[in-house]
Amino acid sequence: MARVAVVTGGTRGIGAAIAVALDKAGYHVAATYAGNDAAAFAFAESTGIRVYKFDVSDFDAVQAGIAKITAELGPVDVVVNNAGITRDGVLQRMTPQQWNDVIATNLTSCFNLCRTVIDGMRERGFGRIVNIGSINGQAGQYGQVNYAAAKSGIHGFTKALAQEGAAKGITVNAIAPGYIDTDMVRAVPPNVLEKIVARIPVGRLGKAEEIARGVLFLVGDDAGFITGSTLSINGGQHMY
Repeated sequence: MARVAVVTGGTRGIGAAIAVALDKAGYHVAATYAGNDAAAFAFAESTGIRVYKFDVSDFDAVQAGIAKITAELGPVDVVVNNAGITRDGVLQRMTPQQWNDVIATNLTSCFNLCRTVIDGMRERGFGRIVNIGSINGQAGQYGQVNYAAAKSGIHGFTKALAQEGAAKGITVNAIAPGYIDTDMVRAVPPNVLEKIVARIPVGRLGKAEEIARGVLFLVGDDAGFITGSTLSINGGQHMY
């Protein structure tokens, strides 16, 4: 019987690539999104993957969303916490709203999803959780104290939850992407992006599909001895 996988922020960018890869591998995939209906509907139409709209930063909304997914697809075996936003700015000009929005969407969402599915995973003796961190959560980044704090928090969250889930067949790992060729990165001014690429030893941006392949490896049934790990996929830019 095919396992059910939830990918947050799963209709665009890295999340979309992960959702498609899981779908092709035979998983029943639910891709969640927050607000871009047009992009979500286009994704669903082109891939056949089911999409679900709810705010991953809202615990009650997550519980309702997972209940709907469970009713339609079955119990959730795999969670990929990929949803993320940026609200960049140096600290002396950052507003509390910019801080809170990023922490809530990027980090609190991991708690919300995992807390909602963990009991079922423990009862069934199986679970795969992959949290998408970032190179900037490992190395820091100017103008991103909120984003770096959230992503760094994901790495600590992963290691702690891995210890709690291990005896129940639940693995919890993280992937820390470097600079990937997505809409978010393409929005960077060309002169800045050129400097970023110059610091990547392999000499190019990563591809969303390369992150997806890492997820497929970590959620597999035969990856049960890998937990609490962070897989860096960054072209050698930061070796951590």
